[in-house]
Amino acid sequence: MDFERISWRGSQVSVNDIRYRRLGYVALNVTNVERSARFYQEIVGLTAGAVHGGERASFRCSDRLHDLILCQGAEPGLKRLGWEMEDDEALIAVGRSLGDAGIATHPVPEAELALLGVGRAIRAVDPVMGATHEFYVGMEAADAPFVKSHTAIARLGHVVVGSPDREASERFMMERLNFRVSDRIQDTVTFMRCFPNPYHHSFGIGRASTATFHHINFMVSSMDDIGIALNRLKRNDVPIVFGPGKHPPSESVFLYYLDPDGLTVEYSFGMEEFPEVAPREPRAMPLGIESVDYWGGTPQPGMGWKGAIEKEVVSDE
Repeated sequence: MDFERISWRGSQVSVNDIRYRRLGYVALNVTNVERSARFYQEIVGLTAGAVHGGERASFRCSDRLHDLILCQGAEPGLKRLGWEMEDDEALIAVGRSLGDAGIATHPVPEAELALLGVGRAIRAVDPVMGATHEFYVGMEAADAPFVKSHTAIARLGHVVVGSPDREASERFMMERLNFRVSDRIQDTVTFMRCFPNPYHHSFGIGRASTATFHHINFMVSSMDDIGIALNRLKRNDVPIVFGPGKHPPSESVFLYYLDPDGLTVEYSFGMEEFPEVAPREPRAMPLGIESVDYWGGTPQPGMGWKGAIEKEVVSDE
């Protein structure tokens, strides 16, 4: 397949041809890569990845090359979201869907593909929030399996962002990228899954006055991981901003805390899974704490307050 000669417009692609494996990786901007690298390795429990030193550091919680990339930036927040597609056909479908909407797509340069350890990839900036999405096929395996340190992290779970037009952001993700809505909390947040990945949400869109990064999630393997983390965070004076609690939409037990830049990180255990065929309909949940935490907790100051979304510069060169 000659990827460089693909026409991205005029294809009448079906959005149902866009199929994902998972949220592949997240790139965050931080103000001090070395300081944040220590935090994500020693406190969060990630393993150092293939890229380390200078203005980038990568980490993993799986057997793939990386799940998180930290990038030096003046303003902390979201740099890029990487979505792993099922195959080349799914990658072509998402590129054509964006092209048909007049949204520019840019192949990732060969040198960066090698650095990321992926085979083929395109990037596009979403028209509502300005977030950069990368869609790729395949990622190299790491040299060794992921081995837990203090926390049995199961996987990179999801990212939640804030949008100044939540409804428009939801339509874009559904109509152009084939995300499916799992649940909504009235006028506040939409929980979406990257079809046909079964987890309740890999992406969330909240109502906000401006485009903003809210939090990154890592799913853990047991309730013990949540309890042990609570005490570890306290011992290390890490600000805990919500939880432990239990989310009604996803049935996940959660714990939110802040990284050195004030970015919000979540551990969660358990999550509803959807079948590919005949899933239940999305629920419209009422606005109120009863839709956020079964246990009646409330977020503390600082949760999701800090985090810009970078409109990353992309090029075909």
